[in-house]
Amino acid sequence: MSVISFRSHSGQRGFSMIELLIVVAIIAVMCVISIPYVVSYTSLYKSEEQSKRIMDLMRESSQLALNQRRTYRMEIDITESRVHIIDEDGDANDRLVKSVPIEATGVLRMDAAPNGISSPNPPNYSGASFVVDAVGHFEGATQTIGNTVWAIRFRSDGSVVNAGNTPVSATLFVYPPTSAASNVPSDARQVRAITLYGGSGAVRYWKYNGATFSAG
Repeated sequence: MSVISFRSHSGQRGFSMIELLIVVAIIAVMCVISIPYVVSYTSLYKSEEQSKRIMDLMRESSQLALNQRRTYRMEIDITESRVHIIDEDGDANDRLVKSVPIEATGVLRMDAAPNGISSPNPPNYSGASFVVDAVGHFEGATQTIGNTVWAIRFRSDGSVVNAGNTPVSATLFVYPPTSAASNVPSDARQVRAITLYGGSGAVRYWKYNGATFSAG
């Protein structure tokens, strides 16, 4: 007859409250140390992410114009903090095709050149000009008008023009300001730029290293 023996677990040692508190304290200290680095990393890439999103929308607008054989308007709307792609189909009711959210001007500014920083040279294009929208567009039966926008029109021949059908070559700056109303970058190394050539619709991305721009 076999005998089954049982081993008591009462002698096994668990974690004491003091040990658990020490572990929690170590985790808290690590979090406090890492948060500034995470915030800095996120802030650094906001300019880059927004610039590339806008470039993608420029290329999408250009492709729509080429495929549909008519003009598509792209508006960077800082009143609504959105980028709109609008079908200028020839009648009075310009139709909203796509609307994508962007960061508010208090987070990333685009409507003014950063203080003390000139456009990439070459090509040395003038800064994008934001004005009150007097044309407007329709989303269903609702008309939007009077917002502050930078509007560019992509034509079926590949060119980019203004309201007077004059080719537009411009530099769009993207950077975090020290405050919502300031054109002073909180960190010059986070300044980004997009150059747009009106003759062909070509776009180019630039990074600022604190002294000069280099192509990204």
